[in-house]
Amino acid sequence: MNTKMIRYILGKMLGVEAVLLLLPALVSLIYREFSGVFFLVPAGIAGVIFLLMGMKKPENRNIYGKEGMIIVASAWILWSVFGALPFSLSGSIPNYLDAFFETVSGFTTTGSTILEDIEALPQGMLFWRSFTHWIGGMGVLVFVLVLTTLDKKNTMYLMRAEVPGPEKDKLVPKTMSTARILYGMYFGMTAIEVILLLLGGLNLFDSLIFSFGTAGTGGFANYSASVGYYNSAYIDGVITIFMILFGVNFNLYFFLLMRDWKPVWKNEELKTYLLLILSASLLITLNMNHLYANPLKAFRYAVFQVASIITTTGYATADYTHWPMFSQCVLLLLMIIGASASSTGGGMKVARFMMMAKCVRRGITQMIHPKAVSIIRMNGKKVDTDVLTNLYIYLMAYIGIVAGSVLLVSIDNMDFGTTFSSVLTTLNNIGPGIEAVGPNGNFAHFSPLSKLVFCFDMLAGRLEIFPFLMLFTASAWNRKF
Repeated sequence: MNTKMIRYILGKMLGVEAVLLLLPALVSLIYREFSGVFFLVPAGIAGVIFLLMGMKKPENRNIYGKEGMIIVASAWILWSVFGALPFSLSGSIPNYLDAFFETVSGFTTTGSTILEDIEALPQGMLFWRSFTHWIGGMGVLVFVLVLTTLDKKNTMYLMRAEVPGPEKDKLVPKTMSTARILYGMYFGMTAIEVILLLLGGLNLFDSLIFSFGTAGTGGFANYSASVGYYNSAYIDGVITIFMILFGVNFNLYFFLLMRDWKPVWKNEELKTYLLLILSASLLITLNMNHLYANPLKAFRYAVFQVASIITTTGYATADYTHWPMFSQCVLLLLMIIGASASSTGGGMKVARFMMMAKCVRRGITQMIHPKAVSIIRMNGKKVDTDVLTNLYIYLMAYIGIVAGSVLLVSIDNMDFGTTFSSVLTTLNNIGPGIEAVGPNGNFAHFSPLSKLVFCFDMLAGRLEIFPFLMLFTASAWNRKF
């Protein structure tokens, strides 16, 4: 275990966060808010740690998969620890555990909140709260790779540990170049959404807030009514389209930029993802059509909520807990499935569900024809055995975390819908659930133990379980791999 290199990279990451904390301080200055000074305290502390740990590279710079996972998991926790300080120091969220929950929810792009009066927060705090979505959407390590020059030789282990999906692909041979291409596309799409929202009548601050939440598929808003505050078909349409776009595998956008249409056209996950959105939207529209003036309006609310849930964004234009139970069950299933691999969305990912379906089909085929050789393919390529093995391990770990979390949260003695969906929505980084944690609810009424469980679930879900579990596995600190 190369602990010196781990300390060096974590120190460098805190240095980047120190700089980022100055942005909301500037926003507070623009709005003449005194609370802006409370961003300077954690920025100063993080800056000192950077000077002590992140200035001088160790002689031994080699890191491997194990160190990569531990660095990624530790970095997300540290960024959340320091990112929560402005909320608690300023009194915006007096309880530090609540502030930590809100910050973890921000960086992991979950969007679950303990706030009951969002509009009461100063503008600087609202900006930082949503900006954490934008940073976390593509990944904090990827963000640091773009801004700094970490050790070029070993950056692939950091990317592999943080980029979501069953398979990790590089767009170009150099990992740092891949990170910059990803963030270039990410920034460009965010900027286009900001412009379109400005054209729809939103001011610059609101346009940034909702674009940060859409791009990171996070869902924090500066209004308790979320996107429904505007009651605008145009705003709903723009955000719906961009939620869907940010839920697409970013590798496909690279192919489009290169004018290589074949991989996009043949991508099975993209077709399944879009088919799920269309099918679920139509089913929900038919099921709750009677609640709205006409089918078109029903479809507008249905497709927005479907896009919001499957991409794990968590924005809302309607309280879907008042929709028929069938519609709620469809949304609950979409919570589990999630968006595409290598997108900013959460959930288990469409690609994993496709692989599971193909594994089931292969199992049935082998029962009927024991001697038949059946190969699982995705996009025309054979899926490696190690990918399938990781899929099985991931599923077992996922089920175990859900079961354990539900048991712990059930100590609060709330109804099953609230207990189960609160775990599901935090582990899948969605935001709202059903019942008491629906679009008009929040997580303030849970006990400190449950909030800690949710923080674990949000971090484990965002990092796809393995890096976060690795951090707490004692043998991993000694083994060489």
